[in-house]
Amino acid sequence: MAGSFPPIARRPLPDGFLDDLKARFGERLHTADAMRRQHGQSEAHFEPALPDAVMFARSTEDVVDLVTLCAVAEVPIVPYGAGTSIEGNALPVAGGISLDLSGMDAILEVNPEDLDCTVQAGVRREQLNEHLRDMGLFFPIDPGANATIGGMASTRASGTNAVRYGTMREAVLNLRVVTPDGRDIRTARRARKSAAGYDLTRLMIGSEGTLGIITEVTLRLHGIPEAISSAVCAFETLSGAVDTVVQAIQLGIPLARVEILDDMQMRAVNRWSKLDYPELTTLFFEFHGSPAGVAEQVAAVGEIASANGGGAFRWSNLPEDRSRLWKARHEAYYAAVNLRPGAVGWATDVCVPISRLAACIAETKRDLQASAIPATILGHVGDGNFHVVFSLDPNAPEEMAEVEGINARLVARALAMDGTCTGEHGIGLGKQAALIDELGEAVDIMRTIKRALDPRDLFNPGKIFTL
Repeated sequence: MAGSFPPIARRPLPDGFLDDLKARFGERLHTADAMRRQHGQSEAHFEPALPDAVMFARSTEDVVDLVTLCAVAEVPIVPYGAGTSIEGNALPVAGGISLDLSGMDAILEVNPEDLDCTVQAGVRREQLNEHLRDMGLFFPIDPGANATIGGMASTRASGTNAVRYGTMREAVLNLRVVTPDGRDIRTARRARKSAAGYDLTRLMIGSEGTLGIITEVTLRLHGIPEAISSAVCAFETLSGAVDTVVQAIQLGIPLARVEILDDMQMRAVNRWSKLDYPELTTLFFEFHGSPAGVAEQVAAVGEIASANGGGAFRWSNLPEDRSRLWKARHEAYYAAVNLRPGAVGWATDVCVPISRLAACIAETKRDLQASAIPATILGHVGDGNFHVVFSLDPNAPEEMAEVEGINARLVARALAMDGTCTGEHGIGLGKQAALIDELGEAVDIMRTIKRALDPRDLFNPGKIFTL
């Protein structure tokens, strides 16, 4: 059972090409079925698409060498990080080489005075924060999965902290990128702002490996707040929870995190993480700042929540309690999928202006309640972004067809509200038609850029749009 996307033809390898790669990269080139299967599937709902081989890079120079060999032979390359993408972003649908960057995991430089650092693309988010902790610093972008920094940049990742700290678009200062013709370039310097020419950094962020292969990332960092407090608050109605978030944002309360989980998602979280929260629509909050500032934020949000039908706040102030709380939130996808034994998951997302958020979620909830397929709503509502996770029977193709219809209505609803078809998952394979609905002729401009940089369509072909 697979989701719909435009068919992509596999490209045969030239005779002797894998022998040439083996001579160059030795034991770092893998052609065994088990390794190819690992790199040919993801957490997405698409059928596996196996690469012809997997190459593990250790350096930017390795990437340049691979790109040079593949360019001559016209063999596709698909960058691979942690395999946590949702829209099939790293599936090698045209075959070729899966370039695994996870071994490029060095933290190259930290500049505490400038609040920035430079890391290789394979560094994991949790690894970076562990390294920074003793310096009193942290990297705030938290998509949930322990993704690689390069993968987060290539998909323009967001997450639970985005309402206060922004997304990867705001977090990245510059990139080191290998282009489709084998050039090793840097898109900017470490300065906090620049008016020097085209913004190549932002062009590469979110390009899903179709324009260049990111090998190093320079990131903005933040000081660890003096006080951190987390809370959970259940609401009698979904609208009350959403209104609480919207009103808090409109009043300028600097929420660090605010996540919504509907009643179905809370039921799933309780079962999966062995918790005992009320199975009602619930907000997960986190407040950062000075002790006095946090206390003011808490009091203000408490009043808003109470006025909207919220119950008492359930606090998690100790670090271990906060970790348990957010671990449960980060495992919400797996909890939702496992509402049915043996199910497979389909996760989708949209983002709308916060003034339209309540209406969008309410209409989506009615659509889900009319279906017999278990589904949950959760998301980063502080910036208008929410997700729907479906739990599908893999032996019931009619369920896939029904979910495709629900997803199409969700996207159309978001676009009608001047929102976007994806707040953070990217386009990948699954939302190419929606991208055209959203941006129209602007997609042709994207194709023009792609043809200019990668005229033979060798970097992650078939993603975002087809040429």
